[in-house]
Amino acid sequence: MTTPDMTRSKAMYALLERLFPICRSITGNGVRQTLTILGECIPLETHEVPSGTQVFDWTVPPEWNIHDAYVADACGNRVIDFQKNNLHVVGYSIPINGRFSREELDEHLYSLPEQPSAIPYVTSYYKAHWGFCLPHCERGRLTDPWYDVVIDSTLAPGSLTYADLVIPGESEEEILISTYVCHPSLANNELSGPVVATYLAMALLRRERRRFTYRFVFVPETIGSITYLSRYKDHLKKHVVAGFVVTCVGDNAKFCYLKSRAGETLADRIVLHVLKHAEPDALIFEFTESGSDERQYCSPGINLPVGSLMRTKYGCFPEYHTSLDNLEFVSAEALAGSLEMYLRCVDGLERNHVYRSRTYGDPQLGKRGLYPSISSKEFAESLRLMINLIAYCDGTHDLLWIADKFGVPLARLVEVADLLTSHELLERVS
Repeated sequence: MTTPDMTRSKAMYALLERLFPICRSITGNGVRQTLTILGECIPLETHEVPSGTQVFDWTVPPEWNIHDAYVADACGNRVIDFQKNNLHVVGYSIPINGRFSREELDEHLYSLPEQPSAIPYVTSYYKAHWGFCLPHCERGRLTDPWYDVVIDSTLAPGSLTYADLVIPGESEEEILISTYVCHPSLANNELSGPVVATYLAMALLRRERRRFTYRFVFVPETIGSITYLSRYKDHLKKHVVAGFVVTCVGDNAKFCYLKSRAGETLADRIVLHVLKHAEPDALIFEFTESGSDERQYCSPGINLPVGSLMRTKYGCFPEYHTSLDNLEFVSAEALAGSLEMYLRCVDGLERNHVYRSRTYGDPQLGKRGLYPSISSKEFAESLRLMINLIAYCDGTHDLLWIADKFGVPLARLVEVADLLTSHELLERVS
């Protein structure tokens, strides 16, 4: 019999499979199609920002769409074909229709000698250019004196598209979950993030109560997060208490964490705590090694508490930004496992409160039925945990801080705090 977890993992992988063929870029119909599909799972609100809009130091670029592209030999055979793999075309390539010599064409070809079977992912967003990408092992086979080159694309005024979803909680304090939807067929670097973020939103929508408000953001990388911040920075600075950029969570490697710029935010603390008890050998990266949207969220003048919980960090696996980052590189089990790890962090945030002791000195546990007549090693450890927790519940330290000091999982401390609260020995501080 299939378990619910297996059902969910297969559904997550099926969603990734459905999104994989779409040719995405930082603008265009590929982004819209992707967001429409994700919107079938969660109630996303889609927004369009016109080309030419000033967003901080950047300008929203013209919209790019592509219909077809190929390089044909003298016999008319397509030797490079966009229809077979959308990575074959340099992102944002301008329209081209002409005949080029082998030498002229070579100036517009990109391959990886060190990875001869891989198609590289190359873009030219902000400079007019065109080009094709191909496996290096095939590049040497292009020996005809001339080739016909067609790139049926448009680069014209349009808009940048992003989507968001705000799931209200009991508090106006927000947890920001951001992911990007701008790469073409890259399974781990691109699609694992939106898939895990979508299923995280689905899980939160099913909960009857939420302490925090959750803001999910699906944007093109860099220009999208900058655009979003240009619209909402004041609100985000006021309300966001923790946030994460979700990416590279579909491969089967162990987890790693990239800290926020501040390095000791609530986001950093909860992830480091969860990893310490779930995966103690996880790699921890400082913010100086960042390179995705956390750079924008943590930039000076904004400085949101945003980190990134990943499996293999972007740029640290050989398949990164190549056609080897395909459906075989990710797995249903890894996607579901990444969702569970994010849910652990969310649950920790939800249950991380500040408590205050309601007694002076040690309370008498026996009259409350908390001190059994027969002692044991297990009871002794439980008793010590109760007494120590009461000692540190002075209205200033949250449970996460105390759990780290004691070296115990936060979930265990929450159980003890709930027990002591039910016996009116602790009270929660607003």
